[in-house]
Amino acid sequence: MSPSKHSAHPKSPYAPRRERLARLLKTKKLGSMLVSDPANVHYLTGFRGEDSWLLVSEKKSVILSDARFTTQIEEECPDLEAEIRQPGSGQTLLSMACKLMDSLGGKQVAFEKRGLTYGDAQSLIESVQRADLLPSEDLVESLRVVKDRLEIQRVREAISLAERAFTVLRASLRGEDREKDLADRLEATIRSLGGEGSSFPPICAVGSQSALPHARPTSVRVQESPILLVDWGARWCSYNSDLTRVLVTGPATNKLEKVYKTVLLAQQRAILAIKPGAMAGEIDRIARQTIEDAGFGRYFGHSLGHGLGLRVHEAPGLRQGAQVPLVEGMIVTVEPGIYLPGWGGVRIEDDVLVTKSGHEVLTSIPKNFEQAFVSIA
Repeated sequence: MSPSKHSAHPKSPYAPRRERLARLLKTKKLGSMLVSDPANVHYLTGFRGEDSWLLVSEKKSVILSDARFTTQIEEECPDLEAEIRQPGSGQTLLSMACKLMDSLGGKQVAFEKRGLTYGDAQSLIESVQRADLLPSEDLVESLRVVKDRLEIQRVREAISLAERAFTVLRASLRGEDREKDLADRLEATIRSLGGEGSSFPPICAVGSQSALPHARPTSVRVQESPILLVDWGARWCSYNSDLTRVLVTGPATNKLEKVYKTVLLAQQRAILAIKPGAMAGEIDRIARQTIEDAGFGRYFGHSLGHGLGLRVHEAPGLRQGAQVPLVEGMIVTVEPGIYLPGWGGVRIEDDVLVTKSGHEVLTSIPKNFEQAFVSIA
């Protein structure tokens, strides 16, 4: 089936992204690129379905899909040409892509190294006749690192949903609640508020469970310890938020106060250092040094943070030694933690936008130690 062009529409917010990719391909002497990672297809087109690829060249862009998504593509990608395979045609995405690559010309054609199975990649390389197929890595991701205005607004909405859901959870907290009850309630509340769901399975960890950075909710009840760590996020229009707070549900020991205030200070110092040009590794070092100076260095075993957007974890990584300069428009998490085996852990996480002159903390849930206390029935 020949590509069909939809009727004229105003320029979509996705067209400039495809144009940036086309310019990037030109600088790398690539004639075109096959985009198969679903997040990257969405970033470049607005299409939110699956099993669809996008071919981008300087001349044009074509989305490849099947009849299940005809109407959806017309609604979500009205400015794109579409190649739609019909039931019984014998066509596959691979055969459609190969034919289109040959027709576009250009000696070098890129495909996403991590977006295809080994078998599909081999079939592409063997089937395309008029071009050399080259595996690429992080070409679209390098564009996604810096968020445009629409993306920033969508992350803001995802944060707002997450914060509203947490407010509901906190107000309804009971001593008899199990970790799993809380995780399920968060997920349901996010959906009831209009979100697409959680960014990831919520972590609700009581007592010693909170010493596990990726604890899975169990039947442990809130009343069994004064420490309740909640790590959660909401998804809105395919964009994610990611937050962590620790609630103190009973009498706090001096140890808990010290650990909590150390983590908070580490986070505050790191956030203050975020600005264009600051190195990602230096932001990590600032937080890590604060925790080390307090005597807890060996109990902070993960990187300080990560980029946030269409995926919960994306570039840039705020990790030790990362020589990556921060740029206006990046959104990163800042989430230092101290995890003491057999006792518990504290992690505090916020989402931060790099601005022209510094930074903006997008999350707003109170986090001072005195504000962490909550009464439970």
